[in-house]
Amino acid sequence: MRVPIVESHRGIWVVRDDLFPGGTKARFIGKLFENAAEAVYATPPEGGAQTALAETAKAMGRKATLFVAQRTTPHARTLEASRLGAKVVQVAPGYMTVVQARARDYCRETGAFLIPFGVDFPEAITTIAAAARSTGLDPDEVWCASGSGVLARGLAAAWPGARRHVVQVGRELAPRDVAGATVHVHPRKFTETAALKPPFPSDPHYDAKAWEICIAKRGPGRVLFWNVAPVSAGQLSTSVNYSFCTKRRSQSRCSPSDSRLGTSHYSRTLP
Repeated sequence: MRVPIVESHRGIWVVRDDLFPGGTKARFIGKLFENAAEAVYATPPEGGAQTALAETAKAMGRKATLFVAQRTTPHARTLEASRLGAKVVQVAPGYMTVVQARARDYCRETGAFLIPFGVDFPEAITTIAAAARSTGLDPDEVWCASGSGVLARGLAAAWPGARRHVVQVGRELAPRDVAGATVHVHPRKFTETAALKPPFPSDPHYDAKAWEICIAKRGPGRVLFWNVAPVSAGQLSTSVNYSFCTKRRSQSRCSPSDSRLGTSHYSRTLP
């Protein structure tokens, strides 16, 4: 196991898992490829799992397929996943329920494995807990951002005696989602970025929001902040050569004849 890098910022231990290729989810997402040649994930355009899945699939020589809400200009994280070799299918209308339905349909037709929301499965929790313990730290208080609660549960398994705080940046979280951690709701929508830029690279839709509340509400003693995801490559050129496949909603696959040649796999579902 690769031990997380830890730095100190403003008197807080910061776990720099943004330095792990693909971020924290990439520590365990590869386990889903053990019995699958292709893995599929339905994601919001800003979601960090896109690059975690793409990085892992590239390293393992497997296929990653992402279903994402259609945008006139794709999010930088989606572009990065495409550059890494993931097939990206844009869906319209872009409601998350519709995106998830298209992903399920695709998996039923192709036999690909559908990754659960948040990459939530038992090995994820145990892998996060092992990575956290490997730091050798014993924090009094732990902070992280939370979308699904997977990270919060993993950190709870590692440090059950710590005061645990999560910052809700997306859907509403129940106590069981975060193993009873104190939940702080960030006032901005997931699609919006944080007002404060941390003193280390941090995803503005996710981790940076948790850092804002952490530094404002941190308690006494040894405080640890878990930084999950690499910053999306906003400086990436948008002149990547894409292979667009225009499909009606009744279709879920692209054939080679449907697409214009390009270096990246990027599909677009029309209304």
